[in-house]
Amino acid sequence: MNRWYDVLANKLRRFAIPSLMKYLVICMGAVFLMDLFFMGQFRSYLWFSRPAIYSGQIWRLISFIFIPISASPLFIVFVLYFYYMIGEALEREWGVAKFNLFYLIGILGTIIAGLITGFATNHYLNMSLFFAFAILFPEVQIRLFFVLPVKVKWLGYLNAAYFAYLLISSGWPQRLALLVSVANIILFFQNDVRRQIGNTRKRREWKNYFR
Repeated sequence: MNRWYDVLANKLRRFAIPSLMKYLVICMGAVFLMDLFFMGQFRSYLWFSRPAIYSGQIWRLISFIFIPISASPLFIVFVLYFYYMIGEALEREWGVAKFNLFYLIGILGTIIAGLITGFATNHYLNMSLFFAFAILFPEVQIRLFFVLPVKVKWLGYLNAAYFAYLLISSGWPQRLALLVSVANIILFFQNDVRRQIGNTRKRREWKNYFR
């Protein structure tokens, strides 16, 4: 039986953008360079701001997704490469349309939450990409900062712990933005999680049966 996101992805297929993450990373890199040129002032015109949006600066509804994840000249290279790699892997696994749909739903949810609370950031949206990657490829080993070898699943656990900490320590605007990204993951992976739980239960039953 086709899942709802597969049906919707098929309908949106002709509008999907191949290598979407490549273009997002290029835009983030360009914003980073512009920010350096304007001494940190350029990104202030891209932040999500509900009062500014209501006053006519409509571009802020979407421009916040292009704000770089890091302001460090050394760290930005690693971060942009890391998210490019994640995006390309998800697109190969899911297909162009489904990956576009995942990111689009995340953006729309973040915008809606931002219009409600006045706060929106691409931070949790991009972290949801990593969660998706960790769920699909838990045993993949990457070199953290191009040096330290570590399996993705361990970073996924750290990511989950960080999310839990933020849910406890943050204000409601940040919590809602975070919950939107978590809800997007649940929407796309609930069937996979159920299948994994079912398989684990079956393996345990078989082991108990043959003892």
